Amino acid sequence: MTENKGILVIGRAGMDFYADPPGTRLEDGARFTSALGGSSANIAAGVCRQGGRAALVTSVSDDPVGSYCINQLAHFGVDTAYVRRQGGEARNSLAVVDTNGADTQSVIYRNNAADFQMTEADIARVDFTAYDTLVTTGTVLAAEPSRSATFAAFERARAAGLTIVFDLDYRPYSWPDAATSARVYAQMAEACDIIIGNDDEFGVLAQSYADGLAAARGLAASGKTVVYKMGHRGSVTFSEGEETRQGVFQVDALKPTGAGDAFMAGFLMTRARGGTVPEAVRRGSATAAIVVTRVGCAPAMPTTAELDRFLASHPGPSEPQE
Repeated sequence: MTENKGILVIGRAGMDFYADPPGTRLEDGARFTSALGGSSANIAAGVCRQGGRAALVTSVSDDPVGSYCINQLAHFGVDTAYVRRQGGEARNSLAVVDTNGADTQSVIYRNNAADFQMTEADIARVDFTAYDTLVTTGTVLAAEPSRSATFAAFERARAAGLTIVFDLDYRPYSWPDAATSARVYAQMAEACDIIIGNDDEFGVLAQSYADGLAAARGLAASGKTVVYKMGHRGSVTFSEGEETRQGVFQVDALKPTGAGDAFMAGFLMTRARGGTVPEAVRRGSATAAIVVTRVGCAPAMPTTAELDRFLASHPGPSEPQE
């Protein structure tokens, strides 16, 4: 992965509403602030905040909410050339969230989700040679036609020599059943170079939480780089025959939302700048630690200077827990 090209991200963009002021519970909220959301949009925004170049491939609703998402993507510097407006009854995702630490509440609306309407025609418009990395999140695989479109993107990316990264990003409410998600995840994981997810998500892939770590090791044994995240217990990384454990940075979190997207953004930019996989995990963890202390996801993403200051003032992640 080099920084002379950009990062292409596939998946959803949405609108987030946060109960304001922070600490207000959703059911007591009288005022809310808006922000760009959606895992893929957050990742792309995070890449741009750290000085990278990112483009998003998705479809958004042809209404003011879709326009809001496009405007916000542009605000963060994300290339929107491959964001298509979808007419009819398709609607953008909406997340309504409060910021109450471990007791944070999040309600997500995905009715007639516009991003599921991404098609192979959308993929055919993309110039894959302009990028060196393709990233997708798991939610885009939950329904057609976006599932087939994403597999088509992987084929084109492989032909163009891109590094392919899969963020498992499992959202059970988007899938018809667990068996389908496990089958599709296994197919996608086979097509990827780098797979990142948490212990619950690898459990979905393995169809058993107890077998998730073994599934991660199995993927690594086939030559893939795998990051197995365990929340406050840290992570296990498998890369080039090495198994590395790292802890997390201790911070006073406002909310857990956005941590996975932030980790991915920090990981991608470190690798793009030539950093090792363990370095990428460390900087990804630091990016996540910053984001959970701020309101929002995309607007909470740190710049490279902010990330460097955080790392300079924090001696290192805690020791990983078994």
